[in-house]
Amino acid sequence: MAKIIENKKGRRCIKLGVEDIIDVVREYQNITYNCSNSEEIRLNLKNYDIVLPEDID
Repeated sequence: MAKIIENKKGRRCIKLGVEDIIDVVREYQNITYNCSNSEEIRLNLKNYDIVLPEDID
């Protein structure tokens, strides 16, 4: 699961595990399967939310 790393001086970071990365890449590939250029990819991605579960300690 993704883990949020606090940063008091700026933006927080999100640490991804191997499975998180594979899930994001798989979802990206499913969303952009029929796209032929970067503009189509951008338009398709605007219609989707890709979310990661947060690891709560």
